[in-house]
Amino acid sequence: MLMFAPPHPGEFIAETYLEPLNLTTRALARHLNVSASTLNRIIKGQSGISPEMALRLSKVLGRSPESWLNLQDQYDLWAARQKVDLDNLHPLQTSFA
Repeated sequence: MLMFAPPHPGEFIAETYLEPLNLTTRALARHLNVSASTLNRIIKGQSGISPEMALRLSKVLGRSPESWLNLQDQYDLWAARQKVDLDNLHPLQTSFA
């Protein structure tokens, strides 16, 4: 189990693309053909990467769409592990032979 929070995809985009390339959120949003507010919500971690956005990010920034979705899945699973109490759940006992 991961002991640290994986980065939200928006944080990854900001640190890997926006800052090093001195690119604004508004400029990247234009390249992605989405509103600046849509991308801003992702950058701030308020929204996640959808399959459609993964396709757009893949085309504009590179990486596969699956890798963008994987970043989101890793973050979402970590966040769920912080909230969900599994202590009262037990494996189903079956008699299948």
